[in-house]
Amino acid sequence: MQSDVLAAWSPRILSVLRIVTALLFMQHGLAKLVHFPEVAMFDQLPMFSLFWYAGVIELVGGLLLLVGLFTRPVAFILSGEMAVAYFMVHAPRGFFPILNQGELAVLYCFAFLYFAAQGGGEWSVDVVRSRKAG
Repeated sequence: MQSDVLAAWSPRILSVLRIVTALLFMQHGLAKLVHFPEVAMFDQLPMFSLFWYAGVIELVGGLLLLVGLFTRPVAFILSGEMAVAYFMVHAPRGFFPILNQGELAVLYCFAFLYFAAQGGGEWSVDVVRSRKAG
């Protein structure tokens, strides 16, 4: 009985995971682009710098992921961005993610890779679009 209920809710819980992950991820883009919430290291971020472009990807990609639109390709791009972020910013500081502060980048990378493979779950614009098309 319990496993039937969990199996029935699995696509919805995937959507909840996608939504929460997107909301958390969008904070990074917002902090870089509009300084909200204000993060000291992003105060003097030059426009059109690598970090600025990362902020655009994080904000736009996070928003698309939030609503579940083009979930698979967007999540794949975001996964790649987090892999690049890890190896460019965190890995040079040391091998272990807990020591180089790269834990979030690794976790986001693999969460996005999961969404790229699995999709956005039941509560997504992608599902609505596929129902209308089918």
